[in-house]
Amino acid sequence: MKKTQILTFSCPDGPGIQAKVTGIMYAHNAFLTDVQSYSDKDSLTFFSRIVFSIDDSEASGVTFIKDFSQLADELNINWSINDSEKKLKTIVAVSKEGHCLNDLLYRSQYRDMPIEIVGVVSNHDTYREIVEFNGIKYHYLPIDSDKNSKEMQEKEFESIVEKENADLIVLARYMQILSDQLTSKWSGKCINIHHSFLPSFKGAKPYHQAFNKGVKIIGATAHYVTSELDEGQIIEQDVQRVSHRDSTQDLTRKGNDIESSVLSRAVRWHAEKRIIINGNKTVVFN
Repeated sequence: MKKTQILTFSCPDGPGIQAKVTGIMYAHNAFLTDVQSYSDKDSLTFFSRIVFSIDDSEASGVTFIKDFSQLADELNINWSINDSEKKLKTIVAVSKEGHCLNDLLYRSQYRDMPIEIVGVVSNHDTYREIVEFNGIKYHYLPIDSDKNSKEMQEKEFESIVEKENADLIVLARYMQILSDQLTSKWSGKCINIHHSFLPSFKGAKPYHQAFNKGVKIIGATAHYVTSELDEGQIIEQDVQRVSHRDSTQDLTRKGNDIESSVLSRAVRWHAEKRIIINGNKTVVFN
């Protein structure tokens, strides 16, 4: 019986890389169903995502991994192989705005989003009812003005992620800045939605900033979280036209729909192993 796997990798660019990789797959009777690649001429790096089926017997899998590891060492390949059927254990964090949370709850249960939401963390108790209605644990972690409160709350947040063995943390309009320690620890596995078309209007109240500038386009950006606020590697963006007639409330209402769809695409692509980080950028095989 064959099992479908996803190989993602990057390495210094050069001739014949894909031929060598697929040659090993052919030698192990693997069946390739999707192959995508990209050669970055600036960083001289080769990126690829390959979906393939291979005999799931233990002996076959061990032999394939051994042979591929030898090639990876030879070509200095940074790689990972993941089960295509695995759903990522996900913690969602939210504050007062619940549209992105609601969208993820719906898509994860009824639209085949390849994640399993194992908990929701919030500094407000607003969405407990809808989260628990969906059979998901709700963790209310309030924060007061005391610095120690913020530090303790973050430690509890970190403990929940570790206890649930979460693969992914999604900040779905979670309006708290994570510490450098957490952003470093969760590097490459924490996605944020920012309600502007970055790099424009970073920080707080971007719709108010956009309104005051009289913009004709608003947008949303999903990005990985880093220690620099709203500076992480961009995964997905989208925009919508607006006009002088639109108030800040209109911008917010229109922007909420963009935020939800942009975040859901970013989460899906991450879960499907379609994203490879390339310095301060991403390669997205969508």
